[in-house]
Amino acid sequence: MKLTITELYEKMHQNMGDSGWWPAESKAEIIVGAIMIQNTNWRNADKAVAGFRKQTNFDPNHIRQLTTAELYDLVRPAGFYKNKSRAVAAVFTWLSQYNDDYRQVCQDLGPTLRKELLKLHGIGDETADVLLTYIFEQPTFISDKYARVLFTQLGIPNLTNYQSLARQVKLPANFTSAAAQDFHGLIDEFGKVYFHPLTKFQESFLAGDRLIL
Repeated sequence: MKLTITELYEKMHQNMGDSGWWPAESKAEIIVGAIMIQNTNWRNADKAVAGFRKQTNFDPNHIRQLTTAELYDLVRPAGFYKNKSRAVAAVFTWLSQYNDDYRQVCQDLGPTLRKELLKLHGIGDETADVLLTYIFEQPTFISDKYARVLFTQLGIPNLTNYQSLARQVKLPANFTSAAAQDFHGLIDEFGKVYFHPLTKFQESFLAGDRLIL
């Protein structure tokens, strides 16, 4: 069956239900989690997130008060602890200019928000799109590894890196931020089940489908 982006999302939601993504109790927790998951797995990222929860309860001011050594210790389970510590510090320092008011950030920066996020240390394309979608509630497609594997299986060629897919996918105008958040979560949950090993994809409800971009 040939599917549009909207039809793919609807089929995944029908078969899988709500993804519940991003699993967190606050936006500050999502920010930390989005940085911790870079270049590692959820098990390692979750250890670091749990440490932040215990020590700061994800209070932005408390996070900003952490010393470099304290940040290193909290981030270490997620790997690349120096770079990720700088990223955490950079994002929360930047947010302090707006009194941690996410709506104010959107109002002040408007269409330049993504560009400004990419200027922050340790924030690349994927993390910027996660923040746009989950923190600033701007519907954005997140072209992560699971999305690239899925879209390859659905017939889209040459998906070699983040931009190779991001250039091709723009969510339809009727996509809400909640739908964009759910879509990303469904893709990642689908990948956890059907991409390990990849041959399991042929057992999935999307086997035989083709995507139209």
